[in-house]
Amino acid sequence: MSAQPPASTNGKRKAALATILLLFAAGGIAWGVWWWLAGQWVETTDDAYVGGNVVQVTPQAAGTVVAVRADDTDFVKTGDELVRLDQADARVALEQAEANLARAVRQVRALYATDGQLGATVTQRETELARAKQDLARREQASADGAVSREEIEHARDAVAASQAALSAASEQLVASRALTDGTTVAAHPDVAAAAAKVHEAFIAYARTTMPAPVSGYVAKRSVQVGQRVSAGTPLMAIVPLDQVWVDANFKESQLADVRVGQTATVISDLYGNHVEYRGRVVGFGAGTGAAFALLPAQNATGNWIKVVQRVPVRVVLEPKEIAAHPLQIGLSLRVAIETRDRSGPRLPQAERAPAVQETSVFEAPERKAAERIARIIQDNGGGKPRS
Repeated sequence: MSAQPPASTNGKRKAALATILLLFAAGGIAWGVWWWLAGQWVETTDDAYVGGNVVQVTPQAAGTVVAVRADDTDFVKTGDELVRLDQADARVALEQAEANLARAVRQVRALYATDGQLGATVTQRETELARAKQDLARREQASADGAVSREEIEHARDAVAASQAALSAASEQLVASRALTDGTTVAAHPDVAAAAAKVHEAFIAYARTTMPAPVSGYVAKRSVQVGQRVSAGTPLMAIVPLDQVWVDANFKESQLADVRVGQTATVISDLYGNHVEYRGRVVGFGAGTGAAFALLPAQNATGNWIKVVQRVPVRVVLEPKEIAAHPLQIGLSLRVAIETRDRSGPRLPQAERAPAVQETSVFEAPERKAAERIARIIQDNGGGKPRS
């Protein structure tokens, strides 16, 4: 006859089982309440990464590198010098162009001076012609009394003809000279403008031997070395502005039906963990799946295929203050949860394009400096201020 287990032991087991069942039931109810109140309005993914701009630094002219001012991990500000090329040839070309401009200004000033000289010559010839005509008139009047010989009158008529020819020649010379100067000033004269353009070109070539940072950010992928011969367009380094990063969250195609531009998102990075949450906003969708834009896209039309759930990148922007407080680097892993309760907008809206995605003004400085240099050369050589 076998021994029966004590009744107290059976009671404890039943109580423990009941407690476990109650916990599972409570958990299920809590999950159901959460899903009803919030979960059904949230789409999540852990296939998300930090994206950002990678600004390439490339030379605009060929040359030999003589200085490298920044290295990987350095922070540079907009306009800081990064790389310098040998400037000898560009400096010589600039000096020659400046000398030609100075000579052109002085030559044009000589044209204006010639105008004045020829104008005085015309006045002198007009005076001589008037005097010759007066002499002829007096002699013709005196010839009636026989006081002047016929030969003397002929000489007086020849003098009038000679004065008339001299006046005509001087007038033609004045017209020809004024054709080179009418309607313009020394600074705006075509010869001066052409020489100024050469100075502008030479100065831009000289300025391009120095490569400034187009944006502020961290230097990455430096490959340039001192003594290296580089050509225009050769990538030398990159600058990554980490204050302009965003999130590329790759959602499954089955998750996108309720996602809209403008919806809020919560972003958690593996770098900082759950105690740091970023608030973001959906700003757009990729135009196709990742497989469609892959280097070797799948050839599904061959019939040899396996159906794979596709993913589409969704771009989420973060608050600049939060990025400044907890910086992120490109490529870091993220977890993204999008609140999809507000589904009023179209799934793929045709939003207006921003005025400028990226913009820099560092390459405008040589333009201004060239104009200032040209104006100074013209003024120093007596050409006055150029017309604006």
